[in-house]
Amino acid sequence: MTTPDYRSPIKNQIGGVFVPVRNLEKAKEWYRKILGLEGGEEYFGHLFVAPMKGTAGLILDSMPKWRKDDGNISTFQVPSIQLLTDDIQAAYQFMKENNVELVTEIQDNFYFVFKDLDGNLLMICKEVS
Repeated sequence: MTTPDYRSPIKNQIGGVFVPVRNLEKAKEWYRKILGLEGGEEYFGHLFVAPMKGTAGLILDSMPKWRKDDGNISTFQVPSIQLLTDDIQAAYQFMKENNVELVTEIQDNFYFVFKDLDGNLLMICKEVS
């Protein structure tokens, strides 16, 4: 049996993850505080590329082309981004202390779900080494 030839000009790599935000300035400050970010760059008046470790970047986007007629944008209604921690208990406590809206408690001693300022559901997981 031969192996199919799946040649593609598209790389098997995620370059960035877009997060829809209503107010870019407020979102930048919130993510900087929660993720301990320093630096980052703005592009085209609606994108902020956050300096992240790893291969995929976090891009906050006020999404002017994707807004509804009333000016609103859709948010992630299921956790679609996984952030990592070495200490799930400390991460959960940090989020509580910073008044982040927690959607779940720590599940299976492994993860919990929270909302960002815009109501996007995000997840923090214990890094498996």
